[in-house]
Amino acid sequence: MQRRTKIVATLGPSTDDPKVLDAMIQAGVDVVRVNFSHGTHEEHMRRAEQVRNRARAHGRQVGVFADLQGPKIRIDRFRNGKIQLVEGARFILDAELDKDAGTEERVGITYKALVDDVTRGDTLLLDDGAVVLWVEEVKGFEIETRVVVGGELSNNKGINRKGGGLSAQAITDKDRADIKAAAAMQADYVAVSFPRSAEDIYEARALLRQAGGHGGIVAKIERAEAMDALEEIMEATDVVMIARGDLGVEIGDAELPAVQKRIIRVARTMDRVVITATQMMQSMIENPIPTRAEVFDVANAVIDGTDAVMLSAETATGKHVAKVIEAMDRICRGAERQRMDMATERRTSVHFRTADEAIAKAAMYTANHTGVKAIAALTESGATPLWMSRISSGIPIYALTRHVETRRKVTLYRGVYPVSFDVTTTDHPQVNREAIDELMRRGAVRDGDLVIITKGDLAGVHGGTNAMKIIRVGEHLPNAD
Repeated sequence: MQRRTKIVATLGPSTDDPKVLDAMIQAGVDVVRVNFSHGTHEEHMRRAEQVRNRARAHGRQVGVFADLQGPKIRIDRFRNGKIQLVEGARFILDAELDKDAGTEERVGITYKALVDDVTRGDTLLLDDGAVVLWVEEVKGFEIETRVVVGGELSNNKGINRKGGGLSAQAITDKDRADIKAAAAMQADYVAVSFPRSAEDIYEARALLRQAGGHGGIVAKIERAEAMDALEEIMEATDVVMIARGDLGVEIGDAELPAVQKRIIRVARTMDRVVITATQMMQSMIENPIPTRAEVFDVANAVIDGTDAVMLSAETATGKHVAKVIEAMDRICRGAERQRMDMATERRTSVHFRTADEAIAKAAMYTANHTGVKAIAALTESGATPLWMSRISSGIPIYALTRHVETRRKVTLYRGVYPVSFDVTTTDHPQVNREAIDELMRRGAVRDGDLVIITKGDLAGVHGGTNAMKIIRVGEHLPNAD
């Protein structure tokens, strides 16, 4: 059984060894993430190229996903590297303090406008909520607080306002430079951190296209206000990521499970790809096996219908890079053996916008009711297999395309597998035969199996899919469609 849920793994110091990369690819990684919050453009370019070279050597296609840093809302640094905050103590966030001058009494902040965004009574959460401060008063450039939950606080930890509402722009000057680097590395996806509205997504897409990039856009849902604009953000983006770290801090950890399920459900009904991320296998940064809680976390996301599950520090800096991918692969396969009933209300009530969307949905309905073993979607842009992948099914979808960009793009789609295939011939019976031959070479089908082929009358035309054909492998194929 092929795994349908895709695995995204973050590159970092732990993955720089070519032997580790080989082990990652053999373990089944589908997409790699380069995190622009750390490292240089040169490092990211080198890592992306190295992954693509090793993937080619293994006969695999691996996508590359560039993750923008977004607004850096953090405390500055302490003179001694860290402090200990005691419950009830007074502590000041000082927008004018030197960035290396933090003490037990005060620390600087990177986001100077924080003084304009908070008022008395607000709750600030530092270091993903490990330290909690209550705002007593804002005086000029100082935010005077009382420590509600104390503990150790070290350099450069993040700041969130409970309930959201910080006014920092999603796309920074650093992000604009990083988008150009992402375009230069031909990133298949670029992720926007902390978007508040669809406008942030449109801006990122325009900047990427201006830089010559052709990748899709990922909207990271990590602000409370992003949940209020979820549908409009979904309309604007190609992919959504449930970034559970900052999102959980802003909305509260108790709210997070239901919100995750809602995002996955809305993404699937709106034909968008969805990634579930943050601390999925956190213990495996150090340990060779996951906790039972982590097993359940990954499995529940898979059963809910996520397209992909993501690893962050587990692979970027972890001690067991290949083992964590192998463990995630094993958990995904186990969860996929369970029956999944996903919401389809929208599919039964809306009109299809295009012929290729209608063919894609009709093919999946037919496949699910006729014992079809595989679907061969001849595609230019990848749109047809994307629509197919939104329907709950255990039937593998093979995206047959001549475009390497499309093959890389579909590495993120649940249940879709990229295949290099030239579909420019106008001899339809020949195309059918070659498509079946390709599936047989891959061991996907054998004599007697039913296969669905979707394609267009005009080969090589984007959005041209307008036909579906059911073929029994091994039977004589006629000379006309």
